Amino acid sequence: MADTVQELSGVKVLVCDPAGPAITTVQDALDLIGATYVGAEIVAVPADRLDDEFFVLSTGFAGEVMQKFVNYHVRLAVIGDISRHLEVSSALRSLVHESNAAGHIWFLPDTEALTARLAV
Repeated sequence: MADTVQELSGVKVLVCDPAGPAITTVQDALDLIGATYVGAEIVAVPADRLDDEFFVLSTGFAGEVMQKFVNYHVRLAVIGDISRHLEVSSALRSLVHESNAAGHIWFLPDTEALTARLAV
């Protein structure tokens, strides 16, 4: 399956293929943002496609990626189980909690949770 634009709760979402290329650089994130220009408002990227460095906040990679999404006014949903990363980082737990309380970047378990979140 390739990345596809799907309508979830009336919002166009670029749903990224779980088997797609890893996101290991800021340029990879910018490429996803560019792919939204076909009309998507949100990128739903599987957590497994994100390099492990994304979840180690001291690397700065997550901050750079998230800032790009904010700067380009594209929302980001990280979809999937990130519990192994949360177990070892209280800073990441805080970031996920704060992000999920806001409206621009979310960490959700699956696309059904994203659909429900968009319906609110």
